[in-house]
Amino acid sequence: MEATVGDRLHMHGNIVGQPDRTCEIIEVRGPEGAPPYVVRFPDGHETLVYPGPDTVIEPAGS
Repeated sequence: MEATVGDRLHMHGNIVGQPDRTCEIIEVRGPEGAPPYVVRFPDGHETLVYPGPDTVIEPAGS
C-alpha cells in the first residue's frame, strides 16, 4: 500500500450493517508512502491508522 498526503482512505464496512468510512491522509509516517497514516475524518477527528485489507486508497483529485 502506497499513499501520499491528500489521498483518501475508503474503509469498507466489514460487518453486516456497518457503513463504509472515508478519511483524508494528512501525514504519511511509513517509508515510501507506506502505513501508518495520520488521517482526518469528516467530523474533524484525527487518528493514526494502519489500514487493513478492507481499505482502498483513492488518489487525490479523483
